[in-house]
Amino acid sequence: MQDHLYLLTVVQGYINWNVDSDIFIIPFINHPIKWYGIFWLIGIAASYNVIKRVLSKDGKSTDFLDQLTLYIIAGTIIGARLGHVLFYDPQYYLANPLKIIAIWEGGLASHGGGIGILVAIALFAKKNNISFLWMADRVALVVPLAGGCIRLGNLMNSEMIGKPTDVPWAFIFTKIDSIPRHPAQLYEAIFCFLLFAAMIVSYKKDSFKNKNGKSFGLLLTVLFSFRFIDEFFKINQEAFEDTMAINMGQILSIPFIIIGLYLLIFNHKVNTGK
Repeated sequence: MQDHLYLLTVVQGYINWNVDSDIFIIPFINHPIKWYGIFWLIGIAASYNVIKRVLSKDGKSTDFLDQLTLYIIAGTIIGARLGHVLFYDPQYYLANPLKIIAIWEGGLASHGGGIGILVAIALFAKKNNISFLWMADRVALVVPLAGGCIRLGNLMNSEMIGKPTDVPWAFIFTKIDSIPRHPAQLYEAIFCFLLFAAMIVSYKKDSFKNKNGKSFGLLLTVLFSFRFIDEFFKINQEAFEDTMAINMGQILSIPFIIIGLYLLIFNHKVNTGK
């Protein structure tokens, strides 16, 4: 780890953030191990262990969970990449189609990842002849946990930075500029971890556990409502968003919120166990 790596230093009353995104360089191949990748792995491992306990109570085997995990990982990565390509810079990728697979260059959209997860759950549920909502309720429990870890990875990368501010907890992302800004990634990470705790508590209640789709609806409604609000504290990802009343992240959040509210208010399907 390099000597100049440090996390929190107060400069002129603000938090100076000057973190090297690389943990160390692998010898011989000269390839970095990045904090972002480590937080992804932490999120996957932590989510796996939580949902393993939940599914074991439902009588599901480890093999069932391992297959589900592969579906979810593939859906998340493919969906997040295609989401970035289609929602944020389609003209560039149409002109440079080979760049679509270059995920190591960056460019993952969380809303696309969300859609990818839903497709993965649908495919997995159909293959195993189980209810989509039954499966979605269980995956919903760990989505905020994984999401919080990923946002910490964004923080370590000094990306998804917030708008300028003079609040006392403002961060100066020295790799970007010397302007105090909202730590929008940290806001979302903290919120995700709190939501994870709330999801676990609510799932234990019969009113949620006995209704297919209710935990899933709660996740969609609360998570994307916060995401809509948090976007007001972030700088826009692409220049075309500067002319919009609300940005692309907020527009993409609206359908998720509507679906979540529908599941919470109008869906009354009783949990049949599958």
